[in-house]
Amino acid sequence: MMKILGIETSCDETAAAVVEDGTRLLSNVVFSSMDLHAVYGGVVPEIAARSHIESIIPVIQQSLEQANCNWDDIDGIAVTYGAGLGGSLLIGVMTARTLAIVKNKPLYAVNHVEAHIYANFLTETSLPDYTLLKRAPEFPMLGLIVSGGHSQLVIWRNHFDYTLLGQTHDDAIGEAFDKVARILGLPYPGGPSIGEAAKKGNPLVFNFPKARMSSKYDFSFSGLKTAVLRAAQAEIGKDHTFPSHKLSEQLSEAQKANIAASFQRIAVETVVDKTILAFEEFQPKSVVIGGGVAASAELRHQLESHLPSAIGSNPTAEGLVGYQDPKLCTDNGAMVAVLGCYMAKHKQPLADPYTLEISPNLSM
Repeated sequence: MMKILGIETSCDETAAAVVEDGTRLLSNVVFSSMDLHAVYGGVVPEIAARSHIESIIPVIQQSLEQANCNWDDIDGIAVTYGAGLGGSLLIGVMTARTLAIVKNKPLYAVNHVEAHIYANFLTETSLPDYTLLKRAPEFPMLGLIVSGGHSQLVIWRNHFDYTLLGQTHDDAIGEAFDKVARILGLPYPGGPSIGEAAKKGNPLVFNFPKARMSSKYDFSFSGLKTAVLRAAQAEIGKDHTFPSHKLSEQLSEAQKANIAASFQRIAVETVVDKTILAFEEFQPKSVVIGGGVAASAELRHQLESHLPSAIGSNPTAEGLVGYQDPKLCTDNGAMVAVLGCYMAKHKQPLADPYTLEISPNLSM
């Protein structure tokens, strides 16, 4: 059984994990510097990189211990080399390169966005407090990637054989959540805080617009974000010149909750509508969701409300809509290790540990 160590440092989480055979989770250790960034309302790249330097070796060591492994048990190292913050990626890649040379291990360079989807191939673990999918996805597979940095819809015909159907032209959905949270004076990260506020609000108070794109599978959230800003200004009787950072002081809790609920409904509907459209066109055997926003209760609720009728048109897809454990939706080393396992199984090219460079703007 192949064991791969995965290393992930694309943003503010320092993470490492060991995965066996692409399906069995042996360890998953994540150290987040989120608390250091919360006061700024977003990730500060220099702070994130400094945190990675301090924590990367202890996190890797802990992941090996949790998996009850030593270096002789590890068959390869997989590391995120893009996309992400340059300084953060550099720490993970340089660490992985060094370990690959010193420990004489094969090195696999992993695309962070692809890895989010591959977290759904984990089906077994003895670790406590994980609820995994009962079976791995089947191909053809429709993947929705929704996170702070990415909003993409992809159809996979097989491993490493996919087509990018659409992506955001501006803000990613998670980024839009963060920016709306700032307008409402809610804490960072925006997804969970808007989700909590929305529980107390009416999602039908505001009928915010959905962007109309020339490509039917592309996304845009900048117009929605602006519509939220204008609605908040109007709620307190101000025009467009009123500063956004002063809005939260004058909005009532009820107003914030209604705006949060209405924004969340439309933002999630935007990606769900296109997912259903792609499902009906491509008739995949599996639909899987990846990225931090995949943990959203509203996203899962809307998909569960809409997909059954679509699934009815394709009986082979019954029961194959994947919602992975929320701990595997946010950035983690397990998703990187899983993709590394499949890269090894399918004989994908190895990375050169002496020359591998980061690719902050890497796309699918």
